[in-house]
Amino acid sequence: MKKIKFAYLSSENPNNKKVWSGTHYSILKSLQQIGDVTILGPYEPTLRVLISKVLNQLYLRLFKKRISYRHSVFISKGYAIFFNKKLHQANYDYIVAPAASCEVAFIKTDIPIIYITDGTFDSCLGYHKSLSNLTQKSIIEGNLIEQLAINKSKTVIVSSQWAANSVINHYKKNAHSVKVIPYGANFEITPTLNELRFETPKIWKLFFVGVYWENKGGDIAFNAFKQLIEKGYDVEFTILGCVPPSNYVHPKMKVIPFIDKNSSDGQQQMKSIYKEQHILLLPTRFDCTPIVINEASAFGIPSLIANSGGVGGHLKENKNGFLIPYEDKGEQYATKIEELINNPSLYLSLRTQTRELYEEELNWHHWTNEFRKLLTI
Repeated sequence: MKKIKFAYLSSENPNNKKVWSGTHYSILKSLQQIGDVTILGPYEPTLRVLISKVLNQLYLRLFKKRISYRHSVFISKGYAIFFNKKLHQANYDYIVAPAASCEVAFIKTDIPIIYITDGTFDSCLGYHKSLSNLTQKSIIEGNLIEQLAINKSKTVIVSSQWAANSVINHYKKNAHSVKVIPYGANFEITPTLNELRFETPKIWKLFFVGVYWENKGGDIAFNAFKQLIEKGYDVEFTILGCVPPSNYVHPKMKVIPFIDKNSSDGQQQMKSIYKEQHILLLPTRFDCTPIVINEASAFGIPSLIANSGGVGGHLKENKNGFLIPYEDKGEQYATKIEELINNPSLYLSLRTQTRELYEEELNWHHWTNEFRKLLTI
């Protein structure tokens, strides 16, 4: 049987687990289980990026507006020059382009493109800080780049219905060409079910994971923790991935700065930390489909997540956690945790369901199998 040849088209290096929370790396590993993969990047049109950055600063100073140069025709055409040459050097069955709308928008090829994204330009416009306060020209170009990438793609794979709705409704892609497949956990070492023990905690360990304290709603998670302390509950709060501002301190709070997923030691550290936690809090201010939900689910840790963006692609209400209203400042997070503390059987059942959902859907083996179904060779 012919072995499928994939071209991995991205400006990023997919072997770097720090990029896109390790999702590039996981997709690469999935593709390598199916066929041969040639990595076409990483690449950046350096001069074009420099010019665009200078132009962006000028617009900010003169007009108080931004340019999203990562979604510009100027940058996209720079990518096209490079990737067109790469694509002509060998024959491929498929181009797989994760998070690469700008990279593929102006390439010229007859090879089927599979575009993978967790959010479109339109769905993130005004939602993510980098896509806020843009010039009208930048908005037009950003939508054009996304439209061209979607139009050129044989298939668009998204990680949530939220993203799918944007691809279908805003960019008018045929629904049959859009496939929702949740991502997996970006850990190379996940526990077996036998390694996990679901018991009623004596001390309830709350968990917050994020590189950016403010963007991930760290202050809201801290408020929920403090409210539970003030009510007399025996809870602890672990922060992984960032150092919060100096005014967020408490004797029962533990801060673990960023751990490098690229190292085996880092992977082992992460595994040890996750195994000790009981509930994940992520009052995120912006997210498409947070991978941390899947990573927590691998350990049977239910998540309380702000109902925002495409988080519903990975957080299934009352299966592996709960969606909390975006506007909440900590009260409803605390109330839901209190409910679980006071109903241990409900909590233990939720842990079992959380792990089951990970085994059924929220893993890269499932993603790989669903991806394989889309191939026609």
